[in-house]
Amino acid sequence: MTIAQAGVVDSVESIASFPRKALAASAIGYAMDGFDLLMLGFMLRAISADLRLTPPQAGSLVTWTLIGAVAGGILFGVLSDYYGRVRVLTWTIFLFAAFTGLCAFAQSYWDLLIYRTIAGLGLGGEFGIGMTLAAEAWPASHRARGCTYVALGWQAGVLVAALVTPLLLPIIGWRGMFLVGLVPGLVAFAVRLYLIEPKIFLERARARQPKMPLGLLVKDGATTKISIGMLILCSVQNFGYYGLMIWLPSYLSTRFGYTLTQSALWTAVTVLGMAVGILIFGHFADRVGRRAALYTFQAGAFIMVLVYSQLISPTALLIGGAVMGLFVNGMLGGYGALLAELYPTEARATAENVIFNLGRGVGGFGPFVIGLLAATYSFTVAIGLLASIYLIDILATAFLIPEKKGVSLE
Repeated sequence: MTIAQAGVVDSVESIASFPRKALAASAIGYAMDGFDLLMLGFMLRAISADLRLTPPQAGSLVTWTLIGAVAGGILFGVLSDYYGRVRVLTWTIFLFAAFTGLCAFAQSYWDLLIYRTIAGLGLGGEFGIGMTLAAEAWPASHRARGCTYVALGWQAGVLVAALVTPLLLPIIGWRGMFLVGLVPGLVAFAVRLYLIEPKIFLERARARQPKMPLGLLVKDGATTKISIGMLILCSVQNFGYYGLMIWLPSYLSTRFGYTLTQSALWTAVTVLGMAVGILIFGHFADRVGRRAALYTFQAGAFIMVLVYSQLISPTALLIGGAVMGLFVNGMLGGYGALLAELYPTEARATAENVIFNLGRGVGGFGPFVIGLLAATYSFTVAIGLLASIYLIDILATAFLIPEKKGVSLE
């Protein structure tokens, strides 16, 4: 049976409900990814004590998860443009869930590292394919909002991890937490069983012979310029996010003496601010355009990261963290729609996955750079210097990214 035959649905009701189903499946899958990565950050100390890991070995578990995500993003993005969004998305969730579960049975650094890297392959496919599904399912006038709701899935997963991990970790241990991490994966897998392929993909699959999707990202000078610009935007997004989120609990405990529970609570408030920012960005971008929304949030991120590095009182840190999170991660809600609008259907999932996950690979160095600056100077200086990357973001938007608000997908 061909992809087109497998995806044909005659029911008007099924077609009408497709945007909601696509959104639910994509958001749940992305929630699983967010839950897993922040959960790992909270568990590193317990894993290190049990398996006798050195600090570099513990940090490499995060790094190699992200390296796997970059490789998986490229692999599954290309496969999705050939074989279908829903089919390949199901493969990624199965791979991620299976090897996350295996992490619970690791006996040494090396087998845990292998499990984390392979789980990262599945994780890498989630963002781009889910965003592609949402972008192709929602109308142009609401496209940024649809992709925003997918991005909120990540924040929901991170928030649950920030609240649940400190409570469950002392009771069930890090091995039990990896088994808990299976639950959203199983739910996402079940939801995807009720999805069909997007209509635009089926039409293109019938009408055109597949081309090499990666080549379409650099097919001419104008497209290459756009790809470079989006790579910069996604790199800054991930560098700032991972640099802040991995080190924020340590920053609060080291400089201000916060307990694990306090650090988790303050981090959770920052994550809530990020969720609000994502929600606002989607509606804002659909009203005023992608570039205007990006400029607003990039400038806000630059200012608020600088301000946060100077805050001292608990109340100021709580409020400032929420506002900082709003601007720093709000832009995540726009990349899915923007990437979808900049590339044709034959390369859309490839563009979403490859460009965002290459940016995630660059972002993987965020915790390392912040840690190095903190060791050389201080956490305050490290977080303050982090603000400068958002100036690069503004320049990339100004000179490399065109406005695509309201366009029909190619």
